Amino acid sequence: MSGTLNLTLHVWRQEGPSKKGRFVQYQAKDVSPDISFLEMLDFVNEELIEKGEDPISFEHDCREGICGSCSMVINGRPHGPQKLTTACQLHMRTFKNGEVIYIEPWVASAFPVIKDLCVDRSGFDRIIQSGGYVSVNTGGVPDGNAILIEKDQCDAAFDAAACIGCGACVAACPNGSAMLFTAAKVSHLSRLPQGQPERNRRVVAMVTAMDAEGFGGCTNHGECQEACPKGISISNINRLNRDYIRALAAPKKEEEGSVRAQ
Repeated sequence: MSGTLNLTLHVWRQEGPSKKGRFVQYQAKDVSPDISFLEMLDFVNEELIEKGEDPISFEHDCREGICGSCSMVINGRPHGPQKLTTACQLHMRTFKNGEVIYIEPWVASAFPVIKDLCVDRSGFDRIIQSGGYVSVNTGGVPDGNAILIEKDQCDAAFDAAACIGCGACVAACPNGSAMLFTAAKVSHLSRLPQGQPERNRRVVAMVTAMDAEGFGGCTNHGECQEACPKGISISNINRLNRDYIRALAAPKKEEEGSVRAQ
């Protein structure tokens, strides 16, 4: 068909966590340049099912760049070659006719492979469960304008809150570090008045949980920032480090509610 793409795919296939994986070659023919990368994999899977073969396992949900579940490395880059774009929002017009595409899962010891392109990212959930929330009882829901927040703090908190927890930062980091993810969640709340009462406890608990999950240490490569589909800045890591040091140095009986957002 005129204007369509014929591609050679090398897809990582792995039957389970304890099985040995390998790349398997597939042909994707007559691919419309206007469909998404995941839709292209859907069509490949339909052909595999028609042949009685096991379809490629990959995770997806919203397909709108919101949920962060479409975690895969495309030609060596988390989420593919287009910056600030998740795999589900990557369109096939990004590729050229006849191109060879390698597709593999996140590679990190803290993200074990479940099957094919699916990895276990539940370590992120446990980091959030350790302290990535506000638990103080504030009564009923206050009016949105009841607490005044400085514009620069509000914007910075919103930018950090844009993190979708996809894990691209971990996949891109040579150390498999989750510092950008954790820092985004810590920074989001530490910049808001509602996050101050638990600020010190939160950062210590989340960093401790991150280390317990087996993520690597941050050595400031900056690859996490480049791979992040939401453009989360590594300046959040600086903020996390400052908060962590201050929390460790603070008296144990410190009234954390007196800490101001800054």
